[in-house]
Amino acid sequence: MAAQLELDAAAVFIVDDDPSVRDALSLLLRIEGFAPRAFTDATSFLEAFRHRQPACVILDVNLPDESGLQVLRDLAVERARPPVVVMSGQGDIATVVAAMKFGAIDFLQKPFTANAMADRVREAVAAYRRTRDERIEGLAEFAGRHRLTGRERDVLQQVAQGASNKEAGRRLGISPRTVEVHRARIMDKLGAKNAADLMRIVMSDEPSKRATALLSAAPA
Repeated sequence: MAAQLELDAAAVFIVDDDPSVRDALSLLLRIEGFAPRAFTDATSFLEAFRHRQPACVILDVNLPDESGLQVLRDLAVERARPPVVVMSGQGDIATVVAAMKFGAIDFLQKPFTANAMADRVREAVAAYRRTRDERIEGLAEFAGRHRLTGRERDVLQQVAQGASNKEAGRRLGISPRTVEVHRARIMDKLGAKNAADLMRIVMSDEPSKRATALLSAAPA
């Protein structure tokens, strides 16, 4: 069975090795209506990120295994990555400039107020949701779109919105098993390694290397 697409427009990932910061931010985000998930290091965060698409990331600069700036560089190669708010106890100009250069949308120096962080996350998630909805609604011109049949595009739109096979089948008037088959074919045609990768392809204008190879080799 194809993996269920992990797209969560309420999920916010927190990456900080300080348990008090993780706990405080998790509580704040739950109160604000988000679904926080906390990580103590870069390794565990990046592993989870490969399987789930959060709406926002809150990232500390100082981590035990890899700096937050390096994590930003790692994320820079991702298609349609979520917005990242960087935080640090040391807000020197060089660090702030580097964080923004590598793609952070904002930089908050510790200690910061709960309202300041809540405002940043609300704004970031709202922008993410607008972009996601626009791309899903129109099935943006991502690489390989023309290789999909009309029914496959219908199925892709449903699963991109987070629908299960059963839900997608009910909406489209087909069986869950047929949806599953379409999902597998979509993954293969677009060169997606997993469900999260599929979402990033849909939300990006850039093709995956595998998709490019498949399209180049495929007959017209």
